[in-house]
Amino acid sequence: MAIKYPGSFLFRPLISVLIIVGIFFFSTIDGEEFTIEEATIEEIRRAFTEDKLTSRQLVDFYLDRIETLNPLLHSVVEINPDARDQADEADWERTSNRDRSSLGELHGIPVLLKDTIATKDKLNTTAGSYALLGSVVPRDAGVVERLRTAGAVILGKASLTEWYSFRALGHVPNG
Repeated sequence: MAIKYPGSFLFRPLISVLIIVGIFFFSTIDGEEFTIEEATIEEIRRAFTEDKLTSRQLVDFYLDRIETLNPLLHSVVEINPDARDQADEADWERTSNRDRSSLGELHGIPVLLKDTIATKDKLNTTAGSYALLGSVVPRDAGVVERLRTAGAVILGKASLTEWYSFRALGHVPNG
């Protein structure tokens, strides 16, 4: 049974981030306790609007949790070296833009992508194979273009089986 989320093409990478990389951050927003571990995108956006949270803080929290949990989970294969800069840019855009409604729906929200999704940046796209390490993709994948347009911060790449298990006979991909 597949779980459907509104605009799932945008939210799947974020859901992976929130599940894989739980963060402990507490604040009060509209009189209610706010924790990153259980926050929805709307709650994070509200925290941004109310200046309770910045994109940089959110990225730093996720990077800290990745550093702590990844040696055990092996879930993240690569961190985007530009993630903090992207978060800083999102924060600057948010503070300098009086009309925040013009910002994308994922503005400043960090996402992890599977390693099969092409990004035209400093990240590798290897499909889990060392054979593709250092290869250069011609452009961002369509979903990455949409994520960037929506303002998402590309945090890094998530692990998967080599070649996404498409080379194994009788084996169904697990990613």
